[in-house]
Amino acid sequence: MDAGTDRGSRAGRLLRQYPLVALTSLMILATVLLPQFGLEEPVRLLASVYAAAVVLVRSVSMIRTLRKGRWGIDLLALMAVASTVAVGEYLAALVVILMLASGEGLEDFAHGRAVRELRSLLDRAPRFAHREMAGPVLDDVPVDAVVPGDVLVVRPSELVPVDGELLSDSASMDESSLTGESLPVERHRGELLLSGSVNGEAAIRMRATATAADSQYSRIIALVEEASASRAPVVRLADRYAVPFTVLALAMAGTAWLLSGDPVRFAQVLVVATPCPLLIAAPVAFLAGTSQAARKGIIIKNTSTLEQLARARTAVFDKTGTLTSGRPVLDRVELASGPGQDNGEGSDAGRLLQLAASAEQFSSHVLASSVIEAAAARNLRLLPVTQATEHATQGVEAVCGGERVVVGKAGLVGATASGFRAAALQSGQLAVYVAVNGTYAGALIMKDPLRADAMDTLATLHRLGIRHTMLLTGDAHATAAHIAREAGIRHVKAECLPADKVSEVAAIAERPVLMVGDGVNDAPVLAAADVGIAMGAKGATAASESADVVVMLDDLSKVALAVAIGKRTLAVALTSIWTGIGASIALMAVAMTGYIPAVTGALLQELVDLATIVNGLRALHGADRLPGMTSSPAGATSREVEYM
Repeated sequence: MDAGTDRGSRAGRLLRQYPLVALTSLMILATVLLPQFGLEEPVRLLASVYAAAVVLVRSVSMIRTLRKGRWGIDLLALMAVASTVAVGEYLAALVVILMLASGEGLEDFAHGRAVRELRSLLDRAPRFAHREMAGPVLDDVPVDAVVPGDVLVVRPSELVPVDGELLSDSASMDESSLTGESLPVERHRGELLLSGSVNGEAAIRMRATATAADSQYSRIIALVEEASASRAPVVRLADRYAVPFTVLALAMAGTAWLLSGDPVRFAQVLVVATPCPLLIAAPVAFLAGTSQAARKGIIIKNTSTLEQLARARTAVFDKTGTLTSGRPVLDRVELASGPGQDNGEGSDAGRLLQLAASAEQFSSHVLASSVIEAAAARNLRLLPVTQATEHATQGVEAVCGGERVVVGKAGLVGATASGFRAAALQSGQLAVYVAVNGTYAGALIMKDPLRADAMDTLATLHRLGIRHTMLLTGDAHATAAHIAREAGIRHVKAECLPADKVSEVAAIAERPVLMVGDGVNDAPVLAAADVGIAMGAKGATAASESADVVVMLDDLSKVALAVAIGKRTLAVALTSIWTGIGASIALMAVAMTGYIPAVTGALLQELVDLATIVNGLRALHGADRLPGMTSSPAGATSREVEYM
C-alpha cells in the first residue's frame, strides 16, 4: 500500500469513528483558507449554520439529561457555542465544538484501551498443535481437536496450544503476554503450562489438561470480549464540578456584559470558560491508568473502576486460593509408632508416604494430587498398584507393592484398621490417615499455607489507605482465624455460604469495598462488591466474568498495585482538572476586561488543553513508586483477630 492510499485509509477511519471531530476540523480548515479566495460570506454562513445545527442536535440530548436530574459540563460548552454564533464569532464557535468533540472521543478511546492492549493476543492465538502418535510420529491437528490426556510437542519459540502438564524435565517459558512478567519463567516437570505462553530454545513434551476452549488463552479472549461490551453508567469526574463552575462562569460573563453593555463580552468570557480541560483531563488520565494496569497484567474492565480503587476503604478476601495457595502441602508425617523425622526413601515416614501416594493415584479427591506431589518432591518412586477401589469423598483402598493400603478420612481408616487414633491437629491443618495390612500406620498432616506475598500485600494496602480488612470464607472458625492472624486481618466471618458473603459485603459501612476471590462460589460476592477483583491466572472463569478487575498473574501483590494505579490515576486527573479550572478562571477574569478576543480565547484554551493532556499522560507510569508501595518491617501487620 502506498503512502497516499494509507493516508486516505486513516482519514476514512477517522471520519467513521469520530465524525464530529473530522467534520469540525474540515470546517475550521475551510474557514481559514476559503476567505483568501473571496468566499468569506459563504464561509461565514456555512460555519454559523453548522455550529447552530450542532447546538440544536446536542441540546436535545442535553435536555433529556437535565430532565433525569444530571447536570453535565457540556451545558456550558453549548452555551459558549451559541453565544459566539449569536455575535458572529463563528471561528471561535468551531474551535469550541472541536474541543467538545475531542473530549468525548478521548473518553471512548480511554474506555476501550484495555481491550486494545490485549487485542493483539487474538492475532497470535495458537491454531495447530503437534500431537504424538505411535512412535516418533507427530500429527499436526487443529488446536480445537486437542483433548485432555493428549501428549503434545511444543517446538522452540512456539506458543503453548492448550493448558497442560510439563512432561520434560524443565522448560523456559515467556509468559509476558499473559501475565505481564517480563522475565522468562522456569517450569519443571509436573508444573502447569499456560496456553499462549512462548516456549524457549528447546522442544518440550507436555500432556494436555484442558481443551482449547477451557484454556488460559481462551479465557483471556473471553475477558477481552466482555471488556469490549462492558459500558457501566459512569458520571464523568469533571461533571461533579459542573454546577459550581457553570454558575461562576455565567455570573462572570453576565457581569462583563452588564458593565460593558456589549454582548460580545459575554461570548468572550464564555469561550475561555469553556471547560475543555475538564472534558479532556480525566479521559486522558484514565486512558493512561488502564494502559499501565494492562502492562502489569491487570485487566480493568471500565475506567470508573480506577476511581473506586483509589477511594477504597475496605478490602475483603476469600481464603482458599486467594490468601492461601489453594493447594495443600505436606507439613509432616505422623507415624503410629512415633514422630517421623525423615521422609526420604528407606525411612519409616518415607515408606508411609510412598504407600499413600501410590494408592492416591487412583483417587479423585482434591488432596490426592498433593500427596503425590509430596512424594515426588522427596524422590519417592511410586509402587505398582492392583485392586484399587475408591470410596467417594472418603478415600481409597489399593494393593501397593504387595501390601493392602487404605488412605483417607478418619471414618474410613478407623473402620478398617486396628489401633487407630486421631491425630492432634493445629488450626489450619488436616490429616490424611493411612492403614497398612489392617493396622493403623500413621497420618499425613497437610496444610494450605498462606501465600508468601500475603502479609506484604495486606501491609501495603493499609499504607495505601485501606482502613479495614476482612476474611470471608466457608471454612471453619479455627482455620479462618489462624490464616487471618497470620496474614494480619482483624475481622473474620467464617462458615459462609455464597449468599452469606453477599450479605456481609452489603452490610459494610466503610465504602468503597474491594472483594478479592478466585472460585466459582466467589462470583456472586465479586459482582456485589464496589470493586470485584478476581485472581484470574488459576481462578474460576465465573469469578473472572463477575469481577471488575482481573489479575492475570497468580500474584496477590497485584491487588495492591491495582489500588496504587487507581490512586495515581485519580491524583493525576484531579491535578489536571484543578489546573484547568484555575486557568479558566484566570482567563475569564482577563476576558471580562475585553482584552481577549473570542478566537484568541479559544486558542488559549487549546494551550491549556495541551497542558492537561501532557499532565494526564503521567498516569502511564509511577504507581509502583507511590510512598505506600514501599516495604514495611516484617510482622508489622500482626493484630488480634476479631470475629464478626
